[in-house]
Amino acid sequence: MPMRISLALGPRRPLSRQTAWGCLTTNIAMPGFGSLVAGYASGYAQAALTVGGMIVSLVFGARFILWYVANWSHFHELDADPGAALGEMWQFLKWPLVGFGMFAVGWLWALATSLQIVSSARKTESANVPPRLR
Repeated sequence: MPMRISLALGPRRPLSRQTAWGCLTTNIAMPGFGSLVAGYASGYAQAALTVGGMIVSLVFGARFILWYVANWSHFHELDADPGAALGEMWQFLKWPLVGFGMFAVGWLWALATSLQIVSSARKTESANVPPRLR
């Protein structure tokens, strides 16, 4: 019998501090996936921004590198106009920068969600700890 894989989130439950910190480190490494583990639906959008940004950056970044290598001599001529060269370079560089921006937005959003997860875990765990005896 083949194994079924579901992307549906389960019910959100209180997390221990250890699990919350695991979600934070997962979100730092691969944004969105730690949020999904914690039960936050925003993890889908975070992961989509992150993976989409990586793909856009890799595809258009490779295209930019190939174009730059092919035009190396054009940019290193003594009488080359820096303004024209920058304008020409911008046409190939803007899409990799859009990819970097997408990744950064997903990463920062996941970081904010992670801090919220850790904060809520601290609150729930401290409520379960008995008072200190002096």
